Amino acid sequence: MSAVLIADGEATRAKRIEEACAGLSIDTRTAPHGAGALEMALAEPPDVVVAPFDLPLIDASKLADILHTNPRTQAVRFLFLGRPLGPGAEPGPGDETASTEAEPQELAHRIEAMLSRLARLDEVAEAAEADDDAHVSGRLKQIALPDLLQLFGSNAKTGTLELERSDNRGHSERGAIHLDGGNVVQASAGAVEGEKALFRLLAWSQGTFAFSPRKPDVSHEIDKPLRALLMEGMRQIDESNRAGRSLPAADAHVALRVKSTDLPNMVHPLTQEVLLLLEIYSRVQDVVDHCSFPDYQVLRTLHTLMERGMVEIRRGSHGPPSRPGQGLFTAAQARRLGDYLDASRPRGAPACDAKLLLVSARREATADFVRLLRGLPGARLEGAFAGGTFEAADLLTVGRLPVDDTRGLQIIHVPTDPAYAPLWPLAGHGALGVVVLLEGRVAEASAVVEPVVAALRDVPRARIFHAILLRKGERPLPDELRENVALLDEASLFLVPIESGKGASQVLRPLLSRVLP
Repeated sequence: MSAVLIADGEATRAKRIEEACAGLSIDTRTAPHGAGALEMALAEPPDVVVAPFDLPLIDASKLADILHTNPRTQAVRFLFLGRPLGPGAEPGPGDETASTEAEPQELAHRIEAMLSRLARLDEVAEAAEADDDAHVSGRLKQIALPDLLQLFGSNAKTGTLELERSDNRGHSERGAIHLDGGNVVQASAGAVEGEKALFRLLAWSQGTFAFSPRKPDVSHEIDKPLRALLMEGMRQIDESNRAGRSLPAADAHVALRVKSTDLPNMVHPLTQEVLLLLEIYSRVQDVVDHCSFPDYQVLRTLHTLMERGMVEIRRGSHGPPSRPGQGLFTAAQARRLGDYLDASRPRGAPACDAKLLLVSARREATADFVRLLRGLPGARLEGAFAGGTFEAADLLTVGRLPVDDTRGLQIIHVPTDPAYAPLWPLAGHGALGVVVLLEGRVAEASAVVEPVVAALRDVPRARIFHAILLRKGERPLPDELRENVALLDEASLFLVPIESGKGASQVLRPLLSRVLP
């Protein structure tokens, strides 16, 4: 096999690249246009083709498509010069690009590195073909992950590819890609899974890999063709690299600069999900990790929101100050609640608490929320809720949450059982607000609570707040939320990660702060 085929309409440049390669003992052939390069490649497949995107007769992208779809030449790698001629002309997995102004010596060293990686890939392929049960390992610096996955794909391998690397702080990061018959069926990177994890791992250029040929015992969450996955992953990496420092840093703090009530309801699902997550998380990396969309798309959305003045992003020590030792509510919030209560309090009557109703689709959701309440500063649970013996049909006081030294929130559980329908409007009279707990499938949960919510919504000055309880690994479901548009009215939707590892105050503060006047 001839090592390198240089296809270039500029004879002088082709000659200089050829001479630089000769200095490194790299065998080369040259062709003046794409048609000639195709004929030569089909007759004697090269390892690497070097060509500008604007190659005469058959441009380089088209030439690559033809060779990659031919079984004899599908392993050929391309070093493209210049920029793609249009959409869909981007380099494929394993291919590289360089500037048309790059020095020939620099290009020769790039070619040498590509040939070295291909040689190592051949060694891995021979080991895998010799023994179907062989465990294969190596370094990603020697074999690029896309090349490795293409190798396992072409050989219809089944097993798990485990990856490990050290981050900038020396901490170990691990990932895994699971294959079944050469197809990627699942991936994980830390707590992230699926395509999002796969795209994150494809960006790794350093670290180690180890392939174990055992049937992966995982759910099959990825079903796209391998080449399509690699193309999309490499496209996102390329766009991320081009964007460079314009994207928010992972350790930066992010916060909304506008009121949630001023945000549009019907926006792109990605933007909607990011806005929902900003109700919970204040660090860019947390928003990226918990969003179901790929990392680059989330960062790009945050950047767009920042450009539009909707979010503020600050680095490191300039982030939001910590609040150790402070109560759940600020002095300003306590004053607003006092003014609200005093407006309806008879003259001379003692100060009283505000009434907050709690409506839940399932008893388990109530129990999860009560456990969070128990962790709030000064919270006091009562009766059956203190002992965890309450029932879904109980119309009882859950407990009291202090706002300041004299005022607080009396939280009352309102059952969804239709037998209590006559009492729903009475319970809502004079209430500061209603917190509706949902979990699991939003459509099913909202159907359970809809009758009581409809009755309470008709009460004068009614304020309804929906809280979706998210367990570890669960993500918001924008499509389902859009189907229940009523949940998004007046920015009344909150995500509550009940197993996030965060303190109860951090998790519930956004919701309770909105509940106050």
